[in-house]
Amino acid sequence: MAEIINLRQVRKDREKAAKQAKAAENRVLFGRPKKAKTLAETRKAMEQARHEGHRLADPDKE
Repeated sequence: MAEIINLRQVRKDREKAAKQAKAAENRVLFGRPKKAKTLAETRKAMEQARHEGHRLADPDKE
């Protein structure tokens, strides 16, 4: 005799595997440690401040 399978459970297992695969892909694409994120934000803020410091005149006064 053939083995009896529960089609609902097979469908759920297939969907779960697809979600796990998508999660793994997203971890590779978007996953960065918090320390790396804060370091990038800090560097960007420092570059912005350095850039703004080189202005000759205030844009509000002109």
